[in-house]
Amino acid sequence: MSAIVTPPLVLSIQSHVAYGHVGNAAAMLPLQLLGAQPVAVHTVQFSNHTGYGEFKGQVFSAEHINDVLDGLRARGVLERCQAVLSGYLGDAAIGEVILSAVQEIRKQRPELVYLCDPVMGDVGRGVFVRPGIPDFLRSRALQYASIITPNHYEFELLHGTSIESTQAAVDAARELLGNPRNPGPQTVIITSLRTADLPSDQLSTLVVTADHAWVIHTPFIDLDPLPNGMGDVFSAVVLGHVVNGRPIEQAAALGVSSLYALVSRTLPGKRDLPLVAAQDQLIRPSEMFQALSLT
Repeated sequence: MSAIVTPPLVLSIQSHVAYGHVGNAAAMLPLQLLGAQPVAVHTVQFSNHTGYGEFKGQVFSAEHINDVLDGLRARGVLERCQAVLSGYLGDAAIGEVILSAVQEIRKQRPELVYLCDPVMGDVGRGVFVRPGIPDFLRSRALQYASIITPNHYEFELLHGTSIESTQAAVDAARELLGNPRNPGPQTVIITSLRTADLPSDQLSTLVVTADHAWVIHTPFIDLDPLPNGMGDVFSAVVLGHVVNGRPIEQAAALGVSSLYALVSRTLPGKRDLPLVAAQDQLIRPSEMFQALSLT
């Protein structure tokens, strides 16, 4: 009789909607299918995401998040978490609660992986988070993150400069990486990278560490509107593969391949990825896009 393997615990502190796939409602299924046990802490509870227009519900306070974490702490759950995932932040106070939890767990587990998806905005929409969030992410969250997954627009906000080429993106990413004198992430993954030196009919994802850089290309899918929650699903898939021991470039390539498969199967006009209908693509994407070494 084979032994039962305990799945890795992943603390996911994000928004939640009853209908649709964003935040924790987008991250839970990918993590579960990849063999992780998500521990979901909701920062909001809404009826639906903004892609459907009007919504109802509540934004939870930092005190509420702390209460939930206190309950998990009392059960010994926090100290057993192997990774933390965060995305959209309602305000900087909730961000500080997340960072406090990361620091607490790292006292027991120095190897804890914290994937921070620095949600701030996108091309065409501009910044859509509250004032203070971009500064919090730059000045506070980067110090504690192991991996960050900004899109091109968000990366420029984090770094403070316009990125015009792939090499410029690599150089800028390495300026954000941590070192012995300046804490910071070990990996920067830039999604939706569109620079003049990249093919216009493709979308690129750049993975940068201190010693290596890789780029992953996929065909550009022209959907209008784009489904919500793409970044949330991508981050969850990447982290799911990381906690299973995949090297970061493989985890990113699998994340890109799964997301491409889901987007390509999204019907025109739909506001959500077909997570349930195409769940097999979260485990074994039918088309695999490779991470090509740049350095």
